[in-house]
Amino acid sequence: MKKYFLSLLVLGVCFTACNKNDDAPLVEEVIEEEEVVEENPQVVNIEAQNFMWQAMNAFYFWQEDVPDLADDRFATQVAYEDFLEDEPNPEDFFYQICYNHERVVGEAAAIDRFSFAAENYKDLVSRLQGVSRSNGLEFQLYLFQGSDDVYGVVTYIARDSDASTKDIKRGDIFIGVDGQRLNRTNFRDLLFGENTTYTLDMAEIVDNSITENNKEVTLTKVDNFSENPILVSNVLEQSGIKIGYLMYNGFLAAFDEELNNVFGNFKSEGVQELVLDFRYNGGGRVSTAVQIASSVYGTNTNDLFLKARYNNKIQSTFDPGDGETNFSSTTIDGSPINALNLQRVYVITTDRTASASELVINGLAPYVDVVQIGTTTTGKNEFSITFVDDLENSYFYDPDREANINPNNQWGIQPLLGRNENADGFSDYTSGLVPNFELEEDISNLGVLGDPSEPLLALTISRITGESGKIDLTPAMTANTLFGSYDLKENTNVSLMDGLMHLDMPNRK
Repeated sequence: MKKYFLSLLVLGVCFTACNKNDDAPLVEEVIEEEEVVEENPQVVNIEAQNFMWQAMNAFYFWQEDVPDLADDRFATQVAYEDFLEDEPNPEDFFYQICYNHERVVGEAAAIDRFSFAAENYKDLVSRLQGVSRSNGLEFQLYLFQGSDDVYGVVTYIARDSDASTKDIKRGDIFIGVDGQRLNRTNFRDLLFGENTTYTLDMAEIVDNSITENNKEVTLTKVDNFSENPILVSNVLEQSGIKIGYLMYNGFLAAFDEELNNVFGNFKSEGVQELVLDFRYNGGGRVSTAVQIASSVYGTNTNDLFLKARYNNKIQSTFDPGDGETNFSSTTIDGSPINALNLQRVYVITTDRTASASELVINGLAPYVDVVQIGTTTTGKNEFSITFVDDLENSYFYDPDREANINPNNQWGIQPLLGRNENADGFSDYTSGLVPNFELEEDISNLGVLGDPSEPLLALTISRITGESGKIDLTPAMTANTLFGSYDLKENTNVSLMDGLMHLDMPNRK
């Protein structure tokens, strides 16, 4: 496999061909010089493009399917550099070299729906760790029927956030920001723009219609807010059965020890059944998924949890057992995992359930009875990792190597590297994991998370206790989501292989 290093990563091609005639009039000479300056090519910095191409050529899952990433794509160094210069915008360059990326070909034709690039890798890393500029309000947006106007429904309030101190809660509805009605065109600027503080114009449902109620709620975004993904954990006793309930919204390593303590409490309380609520969980760190699965099934370190499948170039270098991850007996920090050793687990899902959440479901399926409640999941069966311009470390991001990252190129990329199979060899769920018992969330009755009367939890409890015939949970008001606040989170739809994958860049010929 060829590797092309740029001898000068900042290429300035300047041609001066004035051909001045000393006998010509001065004014003509000045004009001629001005024309030459206008015709001189601009200096093109292709450091970001070079880094992206090299990392994608080595590690991208679909590398062999992308002609522009082929090992023999370029016959000469000049041809390679010309290719990099053809797209001066690094962001556009990245998406163009992905395999039929959704951003380029649209949702219907997309193969790659989840690879992405970020201009500043530090912002990328922070957001992947759940640290962002946020007021703690999480919501979903919907279109009014037959209109481009938009309304929002609060799904939850993050713990210890600005929103948690205000008069706003799950199920509340808003239709405007700072006096402007939300619509398909302006909602991004009004809700996700640079404004630190905004005021929501609230509404309510009256006779099955959303009606403005003249209430206002002012919220302020806080820099470097770290959202605790453990939103609710409690033990419910229903029909003499102790049920552990965990509302978990992101696989974040910073909270692994607290997560382990939650399962320790479940264990000490003697829970007999467990409900994992992943309805808004877009994924995160795979090592945390291993921890949760081990807490459910047991610390059976000889049993395979996942087998990672990479591109053929990498896969061909593996020895037997490479890419495999078993269940674990300890957290990443070394604490003994509190295991419940269950034979069955109930998981609440929606179309926002993705990646590491789906990995837990799929990885547990060969060992325990996974009963899925809600709606079909996103269908992200690939994993990724963060790359930065650190050639000596094969472009893998390592927080201990910040000083080695190219100071002239701060771009970070998060490409898909492969798919995770479970112990049965199954990984084919790009269309999502289908629930055993289907129920959509009711916009008019979202309920309180963790409360036995909340519709999705109520259905789950009814399946646990065998009293399903006694309740009618048919939703009165449903709609297709236009956008969700978590859609802009970097750790949404991500399975991060950090801490599990140790690969070197393939040898170059």
